[in-house]
Amino acid sequence: MDGASEQSENRIPLFRPMRQPAANCAATVDFHALIPLDSGRFPALGGVDLFAAFKKTLFLACCVLLLGSQAAMAQLFETRAKQAFLVEAETGTVLFSKNPEERIPPASLAKLMTMEVVFNAIKSGRLSLSDEFYVSEHAWRTGGAVSGTSTMFAEIKSSVPLEALIQGVIVQSANDGCIIIAEGMAGSEENFAQLMTERARKIGLTDSEFVNATGLPAEGQHVTMRDLVTLAMHLQKEYPEFYKYYAQEAFTWNKILQRNRNPLLRMNIGAEGLKTGYTEASGYAIVGAVNRNGRRLFAAMSGLSSESERAEEARKLLDWGIRAFEKIELFEAGETVGRVSVFGGDRAELAVRADGPIAIFRPITNADRLRARIVYQGPIPAPVEEGMQVGTLKVWIGDTLSQETPLYAAESVKEGGLPDRALDAMGELLIGWLRKYRS
Repeated sequence: MDGASEQSENRIPLFRPMRQPAANCAATVDFHALIPLDSGRFPALGGVDLFAAFKKTLFLACCVLLLGSQAAMAQLFETRAKQAFLVEAETGTVLFSKNPEERIPPASLAKLMTMEVVFNAIKSGRLSLSDEFYVSEHAWRTGGAVSGTSTMFAEIKSSVPLEALIQGVIVQSANDGCIIIAEGMAGSEENFAQLMTERARKIGLTDSEFVNATGLPAEGQHVTMRDLVTLAMHLQKEYPEFYKYYAQEAFTWNKILQRNRNPLLRMNIGAEGLKTGYTEASGYAIVGAVNRNGRRLFAAMSGLSSESERAEEARKLLDWGIRAFEKIELFEAGETVGRVSVFGGDRAELAVRADGPIAIFRPITNADRLRARIVYQGPIPAPVEEGMQVGTLKVWIGDTLSQETPLYAAESVKEGGLPDRALDAMGELLIGWLRKYRS
């Protein structure tokens, strides 16, 4: 969409919600309200005023006929990766997204989930860093010195302290270390993989399945870039005392020194490490983090053709994320975000707000790419209690959904009298008729 047509659309005030969005609208939920971008209330947002709204009239229903399709905006950044996802940690702003839900085999990236299970067990008191784990023949043959895979060279039938195993897995990508831990904690890799998937669901990984602790090729095992970033952010937030291991430059075990395989650590960009991986099916992949200039970013990328391309594309994405965005505050804590429609109440609308301040990172040179909508299912039936969650504020940067913030009723609405309910019912019937006519 060119600048002129976009400017024209931005002058449209906040629409009354509809039971379903018009065809080709960006929102894919049952109700949405379009936030205008032409008043001066929030210059930081390009002038967002969430309070301009039509009153409850028949003209409102006709707005459904005026909503046109929106052309997708081009990405603000280009990468050779087939899948990529970049998030700013403090605000949760999605800075870049490319096929983030596309499934790939995890390779060694699965070891991030292996470590989450271990860290959780230590935090809950079930394990300690000094606990020793036995090296079985299976662990030695499958992931040890004779396996031809990444290994920490743990000796068969020896015992290894858990802290050493953690460093072996994180720094050296040790397959033997993963299997040793899995057998020691759950009796077998299969049992441990079930724990991995169960924990994944509990911490918000919605589309990842694990079959083993190493990430070695196995049917039914997959992850997504979105899930991997969610996992990396979780590790940093919940286990800061263990997260530091991902930035460790080298580790020695059995008199063999091996350096961390994450190339970002040697680029002087504020990298905090995390994990690399490779499979023939999906190419070279990486999960990385940087902490620089007071900002922490997490990225996941896959589908790259070589180690050098992986390193360069990851560096470019993270550097761009640090330099190309600025933080702005959209709303202070307790500030009204907007108003939503109510059905059968003693008033037609109610104010909504977040449970804290809302801030986001926006592009410095493409500030006009910021768009926002209040999304909810409604009209919301009365009565409504103050503090009830009633919707979500969704913010887009270009064509990327960058942030979602729950919205709550800022006031209570009582059930209206019979005339109010009758008028609302008539309005809903008319809107439904117009939708049917338009389709």
